[in-house]
Amino acid sequence: MTAQTLSNQQPPAQLAQTLPVLDLQDFIHGKDPTAFVQAFGEALCDLGFFALVNHGVEQRMIDAAYGAAEAFFALPDATKTQYEIAELNGQRGFTQFGKEHAKDSSAPDLKEFWHLGREQPTANPVSYPDNIWPREVPHFRLIMQTLFEQLELCAGHLMKACAQYLDQPDTFFDTQITEGQTILRVIHYPPIPEDVTPASQRAAAHEDINLITLLCEDTTQGLE
Repeated sequence: MTAQTLSNQQPPAQLAQTLPVLDLQDFIHGKDPTAFVQAFGEALCDLGFFALVNHGVEQRMIDAAYGAAEAFFALPDATKTQYEIAELNGQRGFTQFGKEHAKDSSAPDLKEFWHLGREQPTANPVSYPDNIWPREVPHFRLIMQTLFEQLELCAGHLMKACAQYLDQPDTFFDTQITEGQTILRVIHYPPIPEDVTPASQRAAAHEDINLITLLCEDTTQGLE
C-alpha cells in the first residue's frame, strides 16, 4: 500500500477530480460500508493513493503538531544534532538535512526530520527503542504522542476495510498492526542551499516499505 492524505475539510474540486475522496464515517458507522470498502480497495489497486475525510484525527492536533515541529526545526543546528543518536540509525529522534538517501539514489534528499514511535508498548517492549524528546520544546512530546495515537486508530479502521476487501476476517491484519513498529515521521523542508548536489531532490523516487502510510494535510502545495 502507499499513502492516503487526511483532510478535515472538503477537498477542492481539483483534488476531487484527481484522487478518490473517501469518508471514513461511511465505514465506521455503517452508512455505506460496502461501497467504502469497494472504493478503498480499488483506489489501492489502481492508484495506491486517496484522500480521506472525516477520519477522526482532530484538526487541532494536526495544527498543534505543525506548530511544535516548527518550533523544533527553528532551533540551531547544533541544538538539533544533540538528538541524532548514531546507534539508533535514525529510528528515533533527529536526522539532519541532507543525510538520508532514497534507495539506489547517490544524491541526498533535501530534508530533515524527526522519528518517534510507540511510547509504552506492553506486549514486547524489548523490540522498541525508547523515544527521544526535545527539551527545548516541552509541549512536543504530548502533542506528538496524541497525534500518533489518533493516526494509529485511523489506520486500524483502514486495515479492517482492507481485510474486508480481501474477503478476510476483520482481524486479518491484527497480528501485524497491534503494537506494531509504527513510526511517525515529522519532516521539515528548509530553504535549499546554493551548494547542494544538483541531482538532489526533496525526496527522490522511492517506495514506502511499511504496510500503510497516512499523510496529514500539508501546509503548502508541492506534494507529487
